[in-house]
Amino acid sequence: MTEQKQEPDYIGHRKRLRNRFLLGGGNDMADYELLELVLTMALPRKDVKPLAKILINKFNSFAGVINAPKEELLAIDGIKETTLTMLKVIQVATQRVSWQRLSESEVPVITNTASLIDYCRTVIGFSDVEEFHLIYLDTKLHILGKEIMQRGTINTVAIHPREVIKAAMSNQASSIIMLHNHPSGEVKPSSADISMTQIISNACRAVGMKLVDHIIISRSDYYSFAKHMVL
Repeated sequence: MTEQKQEPDYIGHRKRLRNRFLLGGGNDMADYELLELVLTMALPRKDVKPLAKILINKFNSFAGVINAPKEELLAIDGIKETTLTMLKVIQVATQRVSWQRLSESEVPVITNTASLIDYCRTVIGFSDVEEFHLIYLDTKLHILGKEIMQRGTINTVAIHPREVIKAAMSNQASSIIMLHNHPSGEVKPSSADISMTQIISNACRAVGMKLVDHIIISRSDYYSFAKHMVL
């Protein structure tokens, strides 16, 4: 009589995890459990619970893991190209969903603050270098498009007002929103941030355009020039 081969313990755990997700939509799952479920699809023949916990411990959250630099992820034992690709697909998917939710809204973007901040954080809040983005708006403050203007070092990015105005006019924008991140986590604007914002705001007025807001974003906080009545 042939003995039936017993399944590894993690197979049963994996099935229970999947059923929990399907029943509850993942809302009751800890970050490491949700990440574990993702990892099972990239590593179907391995117990991935230890790896999920290592990743959460290192990068603090599910969002931290999917937004972590490729080099840092690949440096972790157990992360190969297939797993890295899976994590980065999720990162890009969240960015795309966030942008589509914001850009397809029928309400003016300035009244959709929660979605705007969510988009900012999703796209550049976790970046380890400063980035400067523009969102182009029409006369009704609906979104026309977006553009990455500059990527800089860990604490600086060079912005030229002439380039901002040229890009906005090329996209037939009536108004713009400027976005940039502070990798340090401190969102209070520097003197250079304030000066640059004022210069670009004045340049916009000179060509009949408006700088609606300048948002500085981090992983957990944000600063709005419009909200603080700086513009």
